[in-house]
Amino acid sequence: MIILFIILILICFFLIFLIFKAYGRNEFNMFGYNFGKYTLGWLFKFYYPYKVIKKPQIPKEGPIIICGNHIHFMDQFLVVLESARPIHFMAKKEYFDKARTRWFFKGTGCIPVNRQIHDANAKELAMEVLEKDLALGIFPEGTRNRTKELLQPFKFGAVSMAKKSNATIIPFAITGNYKFRTKNLKISFGEGFKVGDMSLEEANEKLYNIILKMIKEDK
Repeated sequence: MIILFIILILICFFLIFLIFKAYGRNEFNMFGYNFGKYTLGWLFKFYYPYKVIKKPQIPKEGPIIICGNHIHFMDQFLVVLESARPIHFMAKKEYFDKARTRWFFKGTGCIPVNRQIHDANAKELAMEVLEKDLALGIFPEGTRNRTKELLQPFKFGAVSMAKKSNATIIPFAITGNYKFRTKNLKISFGEGFKVGDMSLEEANEKLYNIILKMIKEDK
């Protein structure tokens, strides 16, 4: 009983620490994000013991957009666990419509996106994140890759917002599978870059080629 009581006290102190940490970082409520990362992260790593091929070089300040390929529902967790900064991922609206997933995506600061329309509201929320010098997560393919191709064509949302906000783009690539105690799940991060004077077409092609190269190297 004494041991259980001590454990409960420690958990309470830890939760209080997370609350202060969440509200002290920025205007977004990051309690759910920090709770998921620092309490459930160890469970994720046990279930999916992934390898980090190349650590991310993420600027400590300023707006950033973390972009990569999308092969599984769990992809964003690998990125979150390896990033020192909180990331507001853009996620499909359907996750917010279902009670069993809504609590998680809302609590972790995700931005709902209606993929059936040109979702101006989602882009506005995403730009708000960047204007506050925070981090945004995007899967430029727009949806999970269920094809035999290594990478699907990219949409222009990521590079467009990066150009407007002068955000640094951080590429990442995920390979392998999400089986229990997997031995081939990997994530790799590329060198960050800014769109600058590049056209959106040039920037999108550069981002695509960087991620495709990392995928081929990690397979």
